Amino acid sequence: MREKITKEQRRKNMQAIRSQSKLENMVTRELWKRGLRFRKNVKTLYGKPDIAIQKYKVVIFIDSCFWHACDLHGNIPKTNQEYWIKKLNRNKTRDLEVEKYYLNNDWHYKRVWEHDLKKDFYKVINELESFINKLKTQ
Repeated sequence: MREKITKEQRRKNMQAIRSQSKLENMVTRELWKRGLRFRKNVKTLYGKPDIAIQKYKVVIFIDSCFWHACDLHGNIPKTNQEYWIKKLNRNKTRDLEVEKYYLNNDWHYKRVWEHDLKKDFYKVINELESFINKLKTQ
């Protein structure tokens, strides 16, 4: 099935996708309010973690169900499926590579799913706060 938009329109659509999601911003804003200090999207760290505290070797990734092919809520667009299957599978593979890298290098690694945040935002925030504070006291 052919797409109904031009390559130029597709390019503009893809450019409009932000590197930081609203969900990430909500999480970081709430953690900052609670007094936790960190860096966002650190380009010098492998996988460019959404939240990083290098002093305590903490990295946190906030994953959307679509882009990271969540088993519960991820879906593949109906058009250009071959491309999307390849793209989303590569994202999943990269996520596993990043996780393995941090665990092998003695970092404290946490991955948060979009559906968990939507289900109970403050529960996830409390867990992240506990995770970070526990490492600060070690």
